[in-house]
Amino acid sequence: MVKKPVNTPTKKAAPTRPELKTAMSGKASPAKAAEGDTPVFAYIASLPQPQRSIAERIDALAAKTLPGLQRSVKWGMAYYGVDGGWCFASGAFVGHVKLMFIRGTDLKPEPPVTPVAMGKATRGVELASVKELDERQVAAWMKQAATMPFVSAAKRPRPATAGKK
Repeated sequence: MVKKPVNTPTKKAAPTRPELKTAMSGKASPAKAAEGDTPVFAYIASLPQPQRSIAERIDALAAKTLPGLQRSVKWGMAYYGVDGGWCFASGAFVGHVKLMFIRGTDLKPEPPVTPVAMGKATRGVELASVKELDERQVAAWMKQAATMPFVSAAKRPRPATAGKK
């Protein structure tokens, strides 16, 4: 007697919509890296609602709160800094905007969200609407972050070598 093979159900592949892949990759957008106000404004203008409204409010709060504000687009997100260093980033993802402070573990109170793949000290908040933005708290975090901007090792001034004549 010959046994017939038993049909076993196969697993269906997960959908691979481009927007889902982008969201899962962790990259906020395909925006090109560029320094200055214009690239950040263009990045924010390219966002869908409600992310655009949230990002516009964060940007306006940063401009109002931090004298000498510097803007840049890096890794598909808007970065904000002072004195040649970076303090926080704002990135739009599917359904929300992440506001991430590079030295978040040093802020008081510490922001509640630990973002994936952003560095051990990074902390932030995830905002699904403008109403969720606590402007008083975020402004306080922005001011604290501006006292300790992150400067990459490549951009830090090198100390003078001891014993040099």
